Amino acid sequence: MTQLITMSNNGVEPPYSLLAELTHRCPLHCPYCSNPIEMASKAMELTTEDWYRVLSEAADLGVVEVHFSGGEPLIRDDLDSLIRHAHSLEMYTNLITSGIGLTTERVARIKEAGIENVQVSFHAGEAKLSDLIGGYKAFEKKREAANAVKMAELHLSLNVVLHRMNLDYLNEIIQLAEEMGAERLELANTQYYNWALLNQERLLPSWDQIERAREIYESAKTRLEKKMEIIWVIPDYYASAPKPCMGGWGAIGLTVAPNGAVLPCPTAGIIEGLFFENVREASLRHIWYDSKSFSHFRGDAWMPEPCLSCELRHQDGGGCRCQAFALTGDAYATDPVCQWAPTHYLIEKAIQEANSNPIIQSSPMIYRRHLTEKPVSKRRIKK
Repeated sequence: MTQLITMSNNGVEPPYSLLAELTHRCPLHCPYCSNPIEMASKAMELTTEDWYRVLSEAADLGVVEVHFSGGEPLIRDDLDSLIRHAHSLEMYTNLITSGIGLTTERVARIKEAGIENVQVSFHAGEAKLSDLIGGYKAFEKKREAANAVKMAELHLSLNVVLHRMNLDYLNEIIQLAEEMGAERLELANTQYYNWALLNQERLLPSWDQIERAREIYESAKTRLEKKMEIIWVIPDYYASAPKPCMGGWGAIGLTVAPNGAVLPCPTAGIIEGLFFENVREASLRHIWYDSKSFSHFRGDAWMPEPCLSCELRHQDGGGCRCQAFALTGDAYATDPVCQWAPTHYLIEKAIQEANSNPIIQSSPMIYRRHLTEKPVSKRRIKK
């Protein structure tokens, strides 16, 4: 099949990537998980036939890469067939997994189906800390999964979410990635949404931690330049300026949640007051080009001051809409990370606390779980 990529009449480029969140179910309980606080149950998940249609519509729309994620996508019995379908549509396929359930036999099956890259998440460079962070004895299973990927001669990437608990052990993490023969190591400092925001006091590192880790990263990047690609993603709170939402709201990719909701980014569902259409009721093409949710924060007409007058507005897009809503209750607000934001004091306060307290003993870790009650009250979008 040959993909025909066209420009819409409204000037919007077609999407490049699709994040297919097959399920929110997962054996791990990571306290920084980006899944929503109110996760979709198994009964709410799209069927195999639904996902076939979504993948076909994505290919027709111009998507060239699909990332199968979750939760833990290996929990879905139909993962192999979904990979095979995406591969038949000539889309690049990537599996994002905790590694739990990724046996040698399962690796052989997804390789035969057409998977091209496997990204395995790790919490630390050794078992004790890793299992503590994930709330599950998973380190050895992760190691076995990564080894199985390499033995199958598939491309292996490792992803490690960094935070106060593991940032001081970055050398061990990099050494682990070397030993496993990873081709790519993504060192993604925690972004504070959903579960991570609940645990911000426990997870936000100090500036000294970040600086020490950055030096280790830069040294390793130079040393391993021809052996392994290393990516460093600084936490927003310590950045000099906000980053655009996933390259821009509705600009590069889209996410299909387990229940079929289509989102401009994985965490956009937290924004109340916006209606996100569902693939059960509308096509991806309609949602990408014509839905109110995807067009809502495109361009700069929605921007408040000081964003609207800022010369950087087309570079950062006003910053992250999810972060603005999570911290201020107003998705239209300037991202508090911006030094000129009226609410920048929220970031300064969080940083001050992170740098003045070795660790907040009074704040117990809230591990990711399917909850029947909301642990925090939700804010409403301001009109």
